[in-house]
Amino acid sequence: MDKALQTMIDNMPEKTGKSLTEWKSLLKSKTFVKHSEAVNYLKKEHNVTHGFANTIVSLSKEEKSNDKNLVAEQYKGKENLLPIFESLISLVKKFGSDVKITPKKTEVSLDRKRKFAVIKPATKSRIDLGLKLKDKLITERLENYGSFGTMCTHRVRLTDISQIDSELKELLKEAYLKAE
Repeated sequence: MDKALQTMIDNMPEKTGKSLTEWKSLLKSKTFVKHSEAVNYLKKEHNVTHGFANTIVSLSKEEKSNDKNLVAEQYKGKENLLPIFESLISLVKKFGSDVKITPKKTEVSLDRKRKFAVIKPATKSRIDLGLKLKDKLITERLENYGSFGTMCTHRVRLTDISQIDSELKELLKEAYLKAE
């Protein structure tokens, strides 16, 4: 890394009030079509100078590109499931600006202050939505998460976008609210 860029990153908390990691997390919860929209957002809403705003957005884009690659790898050969995944992501972004979406190698983690859900392409025809809903009864739809992971308590199997109905939206919102 260039020495001037490293100095800028090192000075970021003092000059902008947040570290680069904190700025990246904030930008991850937002959707901007153009680079300049994100820069202007940081300048207007957070009083960040142009130089810092441009650097933050540029470095955040690199990270988002890596996130997109992780998601693309998860859905390789399972592209038919992408509309379900994208609908779930769109839904949770509406819950609040504190939602953190973190793609990993085999799943996408949804966090607030704590993890509240996981989206995982389980087969070529099914996504498993893992939810953290302690004390929630097991139902035909809201299954025990079983051996699929220790973070989640329940699983909903999704094979079609129409399954993202009002009941599922409420379950996901409940998991989000409990993660504060």
